[in-house]
Amino acid sequence: MASLSCIPLLLFVSLLMCSLVACNFNQLFDITWGDGRAKILNNGELLTLSLDKASGSGFQSKNEYLFGKIDMQLKLVPGDSAGTVTAYYLSSQGPTHDEIDFEFLGNLSGDPYILHTNVFSQGKGNREQQFYLCFSVDGTPIREFKNSESIGVSYPKDQPMRIYSSLWNADDWATRGGLVKTDWTHAPFTASYRNFNANACVWSSGASSCSLSSNDNAWLQEELDSTSQERLQWVQKNYMIYNYCTDLKRFPEGLPLECSAA
Repeated sequence: MASLSCIPLLLFVSLLMCSLVACNFNQLFDITWGDGRAKILNNGELLTLSLDKASGSGFQSKNEYLFGKIDMQLKLVPGDSAGTVTAYYLSSQGPTHDEIDFEFLGNLSGDPYILHTNVFSQGKGNREQQFYLCFSVDGTPIREFKNSESIGVSYPKDQPMRIYSSLWNADDWATRGGLVKTDWTHAPFTASYRNFNANACVWSSGASSCSLSSNDNAWLQEELDSTSQERLQWVQKNYMIYNYCTDLKRFPEGLPLECSAA
């Protein structure tokens, strides 16, 4: 395995999820909690979240999206970020919600971030995969969740989802299983966001903005090409540290059905 001494602070996160929307955080996002700890700056070009001992903060998109490609340039908490979690995810509402999770688990200075991922469909999750973040992530696939409805596995394709992000304290579990606690002498901790872009199907009044017949939506039929598949396999071989599909102790009566199709 390659050295894990680096900590990439600048991450380009792409979610494979239809109009092209340029970033303006004032127009596209609402700050939802944090009592002033979240700020939109530079005429809407920059959004920051902060965390101190009293509270974290968070925001959500005004729009809901059904399918698309969503990009965000995210700078994680630098230095000693142990105990903190920067969450960036898509979610619908209700007990049978769909959700696609990226949670960046902080660590001590000099140790890499851990990216914790999960996928919920019809309220069912428990599909965790974790990765060390010590490679160039821009444009690099790390996970593929295939449509396995033919074998009885629900798929997150019918419920529009909003984008959410939050910065919060989780030192009871986030770093080395809770053994390393948040060092509040480093507070406030800050994560920042730029260059949001959504080439996505906006959901409004019960309908999608996309048409399957439109040439603009050809990406709806796209799959990972051979180069991307090789890159995905490389990441999973070298940087994946947990995969629910190989955890026989967790699933003694048999792995989840979708694992057979992975």
